[in-house]
Amino acid sequence: MAWLPPGSMNGRALEYDFREGGRYRIELTYSQSGTPSLGKTSEDKDISSGRFVSLEPGNRIVQTVEFESEQAKFRGQMNMTWSFDAVESGTEVTITAENVPAGINERDHREGLHSSLKNLAKYLGAGGMSREGA
Repeated sequence: MAWLPPGSMNGRALEYDFREGGRYRIELTYSQSGTPSLGKTSEDKDISSGRFVSLEPGNRIVQTVEFESEQAKFRGQMNMTWSFDAVESGTEVTITAENVPAGINERDHREGLHSSLKNLAKYLGAGGMSREGA
């Protein structure tokens, strides 16, 4: 949670069993007060859960993601793959998201993923950029 929340969001792990087949549940809270209805779960929150489908240390993490939402446009199982490839300057991280719920704006989703990757690079003390796919 030190780097995953994008932009001005804060996060906390509600459940986290980081192993193949393990489940997780996280809460991301928007810290921009006065901005109406940013969240998928409530006005200012996104709560999502899923499981770790595949963990290949140093190479790939495949996980499912489902948002807790009353709105059908945010429901459904999204699949995310985090790939880690050695490059001359360090490690390139690529995120691929499949079956993204229809209510998630593509531009906003890309910006959120990009922000998380920037946070990760900063957290690790790396200056490089990563890419994300949709």
